Amino acid sequence: MTPYQRLAELGLELPPVPEPVANFTNWVREGDLVFISGQGPVEPDGTRHTGKLGAGVDSEAAYAHARLTGLNLIAVMHEALGDLSRVKRVVKLLGMVNATPDFIEHPKVVNGCSDLMVAVFGKKGIHARSAVGFSSLPFGITVEIEAVIAVED
Repeated sequence: MTPYQRLAELGLELPPVPEPVANFTNWVREGDLVFISGQGPVEPDGTRHTGKLGAGVDSEAAYAHARLTGLNLIAVMHEALGDLSRVKRVVKLLGMVNATPDFIEHPKVVNGCSDLMVAVFGKKGIHARSAVGFSSLPFGITVEIEAVIAVED
């Protein structure tokens, strides 16, 4: 199955790629690697999921936010490559969670994105990863995730 067929099987459609919020680009290709700027839990209509883990947002809700963030990352991959079948491997994810100092479930949250990468890309979606907490994120979003992918020409 292609990544597009897997997305359809999951009932997902690629959203529009969110515009960068400052002076940067959503992706840069260097050789056979594409570096994708941090994406957040932004709905197709522009609504951002905000809040802090450990202070009103629970891990289950934030897992869904990380999954949405993963879908936005995949939309950027499509924009960068023109065809998701050119993804050779999801190499690395960096998941940043907006959390209180005592929150400890960062990996559980970022699993929302990791699980989606494996569901869409199969073995090519298995990646290295960091899941860390921050005292704040842009616009108060719950999670931000960046990615590095390898490309097949």
